[in-house]
Amino acid sequence: MAAKQDKVKVGEKSKVAAKPKGSEKQKGSEKAKVTEKMKGTEKSKGNEKAKVSEKPNANEVPKAAENAEVVENSEGTEETEKKEELELPPFEIITGERISPFVFKFQFKNVEYSSGRNKTFLCYTVEIHGDEVESFSGFVEDEHISLHAEEAFFNDILPQFQANLKYRVTWYVSSSPCSACAAKIANVLRKNKNLQLTILIARLFMWEEPEIQDGLRKIKGAGCKLKIMKPQDFSSMWSAFVEQDTEEQNVFTPWEDIQENFQYYDDKLAEILQ
Repeated sequence: MAAKQDKVKVGEKSKVAAKPKGSEKQKGSEKAKVTEKMKGTEKSKGNEKAKVSEKPNANEVPKAAENAEVVENSEGTEETEKKEELELPPFEIITGERISPFVFKFQFKNVEYSSGRNKTFLCYTVEIHGDEVESFSGFVEDEHISLHAEEAFFNDILPQFQANLKYRVTWYVSSSPCSACAAKIANVLRKNKNLQLTILIARLFMWEEPEIQDGLRKIKGAGCKLKIMKPQDFSSMWSAFVEQDTEEQNVFTPWEDIQENFQYYDDKLAEILQ
């Protein structure tokens, strides 16, 4: 009995094994239908993509308009900026009577390398001798845009010299004149023999350059006295040209190496002018 049951099971297996042929045909037809559906779907997707690709052409006009608006706005901003720039003065010269202690200690410090000091401070005293003596003092600061402080002094502070008067002028400059300013100073001195000018210098500006050295020699040749500022000169400047709002500011405190730096620049100037 057990053996028959096995035969029956084997027969059932064969019947079961025979069925997949018909099922394969059904599956094949189903696969064909699926592939056709997929092809149809792909065609519809392709049509949709074509439609989508056609849409950006209609949207390009708004983007162009947006870009045009951006360009117009940027051009308008540039025009306003240009107008603002045109309204600015061609150069900036600052004048006054006293400078702040911080500015003095930074700008007039007689260090060898003047990093960050991209302007010139010129403190001055003027005595005009006639029937009476007229005197005044102050400072000139330039921004190195157009006029330098030396030229601005002769344009704004002392533009004219009367032949019947004598002028004694002393400058305390944070750095020595450039070659162009040196030429202008020498020219003013040659034209006005009644002008006596003394320049006390905190630092030598680019003293290694030949044209700077020639300029300093021209100034001396025109009758100007050139000196390097000593520690006592800084102290005198502090009293005459620096704001003193507190008692602590009434006394000048020398910085480290002030004497050594003076000696260094004094030797260099002596070499140039010899």
